[in-house]
Amino acid sequence: MSTVTDNYWSMSPNPDKALMLAQRAVSVFVHDAVRLEGINFTLPEVQTLLQGVTVGGHKLSDQQIAVNQGEAWKLLFHLIREGSFTLMPDCAMALHAVAAKEEALEWGCFRRGSVLIAGTDYEPPAASELPERFANMVDGLEHMDDIYDQAIHLFLTMARCQFFYDVNKFMMNGHLLNSGYPAINIPASRQLEFNELMLRFYESDDQCEMNRFVRSCMDERAVRIMKEA
Repeated sequence: MSTVTDNYWSMSPNPDKALMLAQRAVSVFVHDAVRLEGINFTLPEVQTLLQGVTVGGHKLSDQQIAVNQGEAWKLLFHLIREGSFTLMPDCAMALHAVAAKEEALEWGCFRRGSVLIAGTDYEPPAASELPERFANMVDGLEHMDDIYDQAIHLFLTMARCQFFYDVNKFMMNGHLLNSGYPAINIPASRQLEFNELMLRFYESDDQCEMNRFVRSCMDERAVRIMKEA
């Protein structure tokens, strides 16, 4: 799918280093994630929340969303360190149970009803189809040699099927970290570009354009550190 072949991607897997980089960047990951959802926390406010201290001037529900994101990253790191992360529904549900706690209609399970995506006529599959869709998504990875193609395929397929509320990036990055490669963060500064490309993807189901975009979000500093001896 991707045609990226330059040295930018020529990293050797290093699980310990990839996990260390992700752990140090959690506050940035959470900040960008909540900003993409329209919640205007500053980075210092997110750092304060993740330290267990509430901040003034924000709804408690918004603060809960940020805290949930931080807790979901902690769980993901724990699963990877313990060798328990898998591309199975139970693992995705466990992450969703933390990331969407008290914020989604239900958490820790596939959605049980229909859902719409704003800005597009595309309708995600019926809830009854989700178990089979999940299995097909994972099976499809066997035909992809590149780890980033695999991870981005997970992210985009989960977004288009809407298995859950906002656990797509955790499964994408879990697959990368579990394989020894650095996580990808989509910065809030690229929100407009992200939204426009995602709307086109929902309509077309062509992953190429979004694949290039997600790859372009890779932190060059993380790549450089990964490539150091």
